[in-house]
Amino acid sequence: MSLITYLTTIRFAPGALAELGDDLQELNIRKPLIIADVGLERAGLIDRLRNVLPNGSDVPTFTGTPTNPTEGAVLAALDLYRSRGCDGLIAIGGGSPIDLAKGVALLSTHSGPLEGYAAILGGIPKITAAVAPLIALPTTAGTGSEVGRAALITLEDGRKLGFISPHLIPQRAICDPELTLGLPPALTAATGMDAITHCVETFLSPRFNPPAEAIALDGLERAVKNIERAVTHGDDAAARHEMMMAALEGGLTFQKGLGAVHALSHPLGGLKQVSLHHGTLNAVLLPYVIEFNEKNCGPKYDVLRQRVGIGPGANLADFFRNLNARLDMPESLAAMGVPRVTLPSIAESATKDHSSATNPRPASASDYLAILEAAYEGGSLHAST
Repeated sequence: MSLITYLTTIRFAPGALAELGDDLQELNIRKPLIIADVGLERAGLIDRLRNVLPNGSDVPTFTGTPTNPTEGAVLAALDLYRSRGCDGLIAIGGGSPIDLAKGVALLSTHSGPLEGYAAILGGIPKITAAVAPLIALPTTAGTGSEVGRAALITLEDGRKLGFISPHLIPQRAICDPELTLGLPPALTAATGMDAITHCVETFLSPRFNPPAEAIALDGLERAVKNIERAVTHGDDAAARHEMMMAALEGGLTFQKGLGAVHALSHPLGGLKQVSLHHGTLNAVLLPYVIEFNEKNCGPKYDVLRQRVGIGPGANLADFFRNLNARLDMPESLAAMGVPRVTLPSIAESATKDHSSATNPRPASASDYLAILEAAYEGGSLHAST
């Protein structure tokens, strides 16, 4: 039996894609819109999806999802949804198509503008159960968006905002590890580090939720044991299975809240000067936030050390730095092409991000700027302060 019910209903098994028709029937979706991107089209994954759909060749598809989903793309997909008389969505891909589909599901039943539903602008209670039904099929093992209550969307004015509601959790998630077997090594590494960051940050969040913490720790352990194998041996079905479960578990813990890594990576991902991958940003920032939070986390760091397999008192930040190096992640924000002149504004934006409130150590704009400066140069936060 491949069904799991925790926040939503999940099919988790190799070959689970074949069961999509059952979910469409159960959700009473007769005219779905597929949300994807051009990379998935080139990889043949949309054709695989169409092959299991009733009248698959006639199902409309939106492939204009950008690397970081935008308000403009949401509105373009919404126009297609309405013009074709659709009554539900199928999102296939990484976090970008799934988040974009959440935006379409929201605006298809709620009046605009989109920014009115942003979490930091008081939009959470405005999102109702009337959202269009959404089925999510992840093809990466990282974002956890297939079971997450949030969508990150960059508005026309450049702000990257979070839209958060339990009603935005997809009604079905189909987690088929076979869909990740062709994922390139660099993307496997970046999305895998995204999953690891989710597990670490949700575990460290000060909110009280022991079940979520247990899930986060299990996901972290699976990920650190399998990420390098998945990167170097992309056809290893067992490693792909474990990484998809780790990503799913990271997403299942989102309701506990994230932290400073995401508070920083969200506005960085909204920069117009350069396109930055969310998972790669999280990988680069994680060691510095680990250093920043250490004095506030007490015994939780000992638990993390035990789960990742290092000794008591070992340097946890260096563990993640070394893991990044083995995965060929960039060494710094400078190496990613982040313009240094943007750092002060990113630090200020981080204080307003919804993830900042659940960082275990309160962070001011100057704290965030110190983290950014250290991550820009590489090395250690403590060495630079």
